[in-house]
Amino acid sequence: MLPFRRLIPVLALAALACGCADEPDLVVYCALDQVDSERILKDFEAATGLKVRAEFDAEAHKTVGLVRRIREEQARPRCDVFWNNEFAHTVSLADDGLLASYDAPNAASIPETFRDPERRWTGFAARARVFIVNTEKADPAAVHGMWDLLDPKWKGQVCMARPLTGTTLTHAAALYVALGDDKANEYFQRVKAASDAGELQLMPGNGQVMRQVKDGALAWGWTDTDDYNRALQGGAPVAMVFPDRGEGELGTLFIPNTVAILKDAPHPEAARKLVDYLLSLEVERKLASFDGAQIPLHAELKDEPHQLPIADMRPMVVDYAAVGAQIDARFEALKELFLD
Repeated sequence: MLPFRRLIPVLALAALACGCADEPDLVVYCALDQVDSERILKDFEAATGLKVRAEFDAEAHKTVGLVRRIREEQARPRCDVFWNNEFAHTVSLADDGLLASYDAPNAASIPETFRDPERRWTGFAARARVFIVNTEKADPAAVHGMWDLLDPKWKGQVCMARPLTGTTLTHAAALYVALGDDKANEYFQRVKAASDAGELQLMPGNGQVMRQVKDGALAWGWTDTDDYNRALQGGAPVAMVFPDRGEGELGTLFIPNTVAILKDAPHPEAARKLVDYLLSLEVERKLASFDGAQIPLHAELKDEPHQLPIADMRPMVVDYAAVGAQIDARFEALKELFLD
């Protein structure tokens, strides 16, 4: 038998080999941009002493990659908390029985519109789907709504992300619910035809849309308010247009972050602590102050100053549950259209 003093380093090496020395208190799958979410998670660690292992997704695969992992791991979950940057896939996971119910105390003043009736997920810190316009390439006043993207006068000057991941896919699913199949099919078929003709550029993600517009390669395109605000804060010559805000028009899609605890999460108590923290007034204030300019949903924060002119927005009326219920079918149909 090894002497005790020699046995200690052997045991330490064994612990390192099995990962025991580096075991986290909880695991988070996070689709929100790492530049913002990582700061929040580090603050949580500092406030609680809990160690978080955060696993992020690539820009081109936002949300979809993480959702796929959650589904693949459902027999033996690795993830405790899913912090999604949108709502539709979270609703889908809940509908499939993969999320646990938790009525977080800090969510009491978040409108019911953004909370699952069974408390399997809660929305917070929203973004909006807007047009980013390079003011050196186009007059923002000449850009009004979603159909302008297909106007011949903008041929070769406009862009959007391919509607297969992240908030662009969620937006597409919401348009199907709001417009009906025929009108939504017409829109996306025309988008694909314009792309094939070189009249509209399809990008891997919203970040690429923002960069193409801010750099002046293209005049304007669909993106999210966080990407727009980062371009603005960086000094780019950009303006934001809230789409379709006239009387009787669709308005601007509001996309909250969502947070949920996985069913059979390995660390449920720590998971609840993180959910409580993410749904606090403090976190919504922080996310609003960052360059991503997330929009608070707590009733107490609705009149606080914000980086974006959100008072000008006409919110789109959304049946979040219906969008989530359709997201997988919409993805398959749009994949067939856009990945031919």
